[in-house]
Amino acid sequence: MKDAITPNKEALRQTFELTSGVRSLVVKDIETRVEEALESLHSPPTLKIRLKEFDSYYKKYLRLLKSGIAEPQITDLMGIRVICPFIEDLTKAETLIKEHFDVIETEQKGHYTFKEFGYESIHVLIKIPADIIHKRGPAGCDAAEIQIRTILQDAWAEVEHELVYKAEFNPFDMPMKRKLAAVNASLSLADIIFQEIRGYQKQLNSQLERRRETFYRKIEESTDDLLFSDIAAQKISQPQDTSHLHQGTSSIDDLLLNALYAHNKNQFEEAIALYSQILELKPEKPICSLIYKHRGMANFAQSKYQDAIADFTHALDLEKTYKTAYYRGVVYSVLKQHSEAIDDFTLSLEMNPFQAFCLFRRGQAYYHVGDYPQALSDCESSLAMEPQNETVQKFRVLIQGKLKM
Repeated sequence: MKDAITPNKEALRQTFELTSGVRSLVVKDIETRVEEALESLHSPPTLKIRLKEFDSYYKKYLRLLKSGIAEPQITDLMGIRVICPFIEDLTKAETLIKEHFDVIETEQKGHYTFKEFGYESIHVLIKIPADIIHKRGPAGCDAAEIQIRTILQDAWAEVEHELVYKAEFNPFDMPMKRKLAAVNASLSLADIIFQEIRGYQKQLNSQLERRRETFYRKIEESTDDLLFSDIAAQKISQPQDTSHLHQGTSSIDDLLLNALYAHNKNQFEEAIALYSQILELKPEKPICSLIYKHRGMANFAQSKYQDAIADFTHALDLEKTYKTAYYRGVVYSVLKQHSEAIDDFTLSLEMNPFQAFCLFRRGQAYYHVGDYPQALSDCESSLAMEPQNETVQKFRVLIQGKLKM
């Protein structure tokens, strides 16, 4: 009876190896398709190819036979690992895979108790696309497995394979099992923390971008009007209600995010108060410089130009950055202190010469002091980087009129 159910290992090996070369080509084709499917992910994942070797295949074949399966079908001869930086990318990657492939089944693997250890992973079993089979020929199977993990989940899976999958623990190994479970839990917690930090960064970057857009609109209203018309519209912000300021023991991160929310809602007094609250906590110099810069932008939005200059000056004293120098130059331009503006724009360009907008603003300042050749030079340099900018094109025509070109 034993001989009747024992498979012929060499016959299986020959059958397995007959299509191994085709599988190596097919899995690369699938990898290319997966990479194309995941192009829209914000954080590009890392892809790894996995081909099952015969010894591993044979062990699994025997295991399935023992479980009562008469003719085992091994579906993971070919695999692609999709390794994502953050937890949030896993679901997005899974969705994209399902949109681009014919999915047979999806399995969420992973388990956690104080005694257990294991990796989490999303396993998506797909049909090999018909055009690939037509191109490469029979691969010995009609499916491939795509595993979707985070970087830390993949790291744990690699270690687990060596320490656990290839070993047999006896009852005296319980303390070691618990240690492994603790390591796995730590990695899972790290994944969660990384995702929380990522979420905070997204919120912060979104608010920073909105704040920049508002600031740049104010710049255009305050400087371009001076250039192209005789009368600049004066805007006076209404006092803001600061009765709902966030009090207590908020962290600097929380205070900054709250300040940016207020800033973006044009609640400038509240934003300024929150920025000041952060400065009272005496953070490190780079953070202080950042907060002074934000507060300066809020003061600028309210046309409190001297306060804005003071804040930008504090920021530059703590840490020189090209953006802060540019911002202070803008305020000087609004105040028609064009020589000071030229100095700040020049300082900004020394730190980062690839600023089309800064060259344009310096050209404006040169124009106002009557240095038309230098104004035209800056204008041309700005257009070299942004040739479609209609405002700068209009400025060039204005300068050429002065030079009678």
